[in-house]
Amino acid sequence: MGRSRRTIPEELLLLALDPATGTTAQPQSLDLGLAGAQLVELALAGRIAPDGDRIAVILARPTGDPTLDSALELLRRRGSPVRAVHWIGGPRLGLRQTYLTHLERCGMVHAVENQMCGVLPTTRYQATDTAVSRQIRARLDSAIRTGTPPDARTAALAALAHAVGLGKHLYPGNEGRSSRSRLRDLIRHDPMGGLVAHAVMDVQNGAAGQAAAARRPQPSGAPRKAGHAPVTAAMAVVGQPGPPEQMRRRGVTRAAPRPSLSH
Repeated sequence: MGRSRRTIPEELLLLALDPATGTTAQPQSLDLGLAGAQLVELALAGRIAPDGDRIAVILARPTGDPTLDSALELLRRRGSPVRAVHWIGGPRLGLRQTYLTHLERCGMVHAVENQMCGVLPTTRYQATDTAVSRQIRARLDSAIRTGTPPDARTAALAALAHAVGLGKHLYPGNEGRSSRSRLRDLIRHDPMGGLVAHAVMDVQNGAAGQAAAARRPQPSGAPRKAGHAPVTAAMAVVGQPGPPEQMRRRGVTRAAPRPSLSH
């Protein structure tokens, strides 16, 4: 894959980089968006294709981009098409930092070392080639203004920008409301971008729903519903049944309590 242009993960990260603070907007959802952007880039390179709500590898040949090729190899090892929502919701530790480091090596950003509260070391990133960031933004602005993206790459970028919540970062305030709405509408212009964008939003909505359920207090003395039993040490490990279930699987039953002998 040639390096004459930035990949969609790189473009999404540059869009999210706040020039005033040196941090990225929407950091939690951005990590999901970067995983989704990799899928779109691989699809544009002819390596994967959508199969319903799943992703199928159609050509396992490396692209020449180490980060994309790592994702492609993981998909190939699955052996069968994987649901986009499962792939995007999987662990992606360090993906954002990987791309930031790559952009720094390419001279697109430079790291600024600092300290939080004078103690904790922090790293902020400032764009050094602002012309590229302006070109990326101009493509989005043009697509929003005309209602039609110029190419599948821009359509997918717009879909991902909306999915990770960059609309309010790019088009803030009441004056940007119509632009944010048109950004959302651009999802329909690219099937792969739309599939991935919806998967990103589904993962976020699922995580938000689980967090809300965990915070919801239960009435005092109310019976616990199935699936809300206290977690034992054995049950806390994924795939390990709790003690009663273990005994049932081993053919062991609980002994009945002995009758009292006292009168």
